[in-house]
Amino acid sequence: MSLNATPRGERTHIAVFGRTNVGKSSVVNALTGQETAVVSPVRGTTTDPVYKAMELLPLGPVVLIDTAGLDDEGMLGELRKQKTRELIHRADLALLVIDALAGADDFYRELLAELRQRNIPVVGVLNKVDTLLDADTGVALDEVKAQLGLPECVAFSALDSRGVPELKRAIVAALPHEEERFRLVGDLVAPGDLVVLVVPIDNAAPKGRLILPQQQTIRDLLESDAIAVVTKEHELRATLERLGTKPRLVITDSQVFLKVAADTPRDVPLTSFSILFARHKGDLGELVRGARAVENLRDGDRVLIAEACTHHQQSDDIGTVKIPRWLRQSTGKQLQIEHVSGFSYPPDLSRYALIVHCGACMLNRRAMLHRLGEAEAAGVPIVNYGVLIAYLHGVFPRAIELFPSAMMAWEEAAREPQ
Repeated sequence: MSLNATPRGERTHIAVFGRTNVGKSSVVNALTGQETAVVSPVRGTTTDPVYKAMELLPLGPVVLIDTAGLDDEGMLGELRKQKTRELIHRADLALLVIDALAGADDFYRELLAELRQRNIPVVGVLNKVDTLLDADTGVALDEVKAQLGLPECVAFSALDSRGVPELKRAIVAALPHEEERFRLVGDLVAPGDLVVLVVPIDNAAPKGRLILPQQQTIRDLLESDAIAVVTKEHELRATLERLGTKPRLVITDSQVFLKVAADTPRDVPLTSFSILFARHKGDLGELVRGARAVENLRDGDRVLIAEACTHHQQSDDIGTVKIPRWLRQSTGKQLQIEHVSGFSYPPDLSRYALIVHCGACMLNRRAMLHRLGEAEAAGVPIVNYGVLIAYLHGVFPRAIELFPSAMMAWEEAAREPQ
């Protein structure tokens, strides 16, 4: 991905669903204006999901996801359907592609019910209207709307690009506008505020650039007309002395929380990039409650460390080395640590006493909330890297004092019987 490109986790996810060979890939290609997805009359051409990033004004950066048909058949078909169903948990909006000649049926009614149950906005796409007479297009459109109870449905033809502007407008209308979205840090500062960012440069940092959470935090501060000062952990004390004024906030990489807390005056608010992402992508209060569960860990308990992306692991990797070491040192328990990476959990979460999740910079908010929901349904507490590290290093509750709801969750968890 280009350094100037919006990360996928920050893009609105628009998933395209429908029967096999209904024209989903053609819809994606027509919307993007590129031959991104392979188009073929052969059933099941699309196997793994295909992602295509684009700008959709005035909404902004989005990612279109072409999927395999949910009526796919055979052993491989079942695997493709499983991958498609996983995407439902990540979709901010669903495009339901329906063949103009075939119309809607129970398959689409059941799929629509599932999407609505998950509160996912839906726009219908009546595709291949080029196969109908003009006089019949309106009738077919009205029939599909009535059959599905779907108020928003667009007549579309990928063959002659009919309906492309109308579909783009329908997508924009169905999604919240940019200003309604939750800010990463912009709601914590005012124009002109000084914010110090503590950014270690270690072997895990990509050569020549900052890691993604740091980039996005700086961008959000600049968009908020705040002033960002970037320093390393060993230069923090000197940086604060030279500023001549107290910063509004200090934000640090979680791995150096302890040193940064020691060097930051107690009357200066302090938090971490990972805690900001916990709030931005999920439910900070739930993750804070998960930190309390560390106190209940016993010998032999299983702890799942989950990362949403795969990356090259260093000798002192945060997920596979540091967090397991800190957990065992803090608890004094013989814990069974397991690891998983990617977009899916292991099938049986009830085996675990705790889930420790990464900062989710590669997931969108809906996907992270789904992961939190899966943990809750299994009765397993969940915490993320930054919240856990702050807790293990004794930086709580200072690290969450900026967030009243998180503080309330922390205090409630303290009152619960152990």
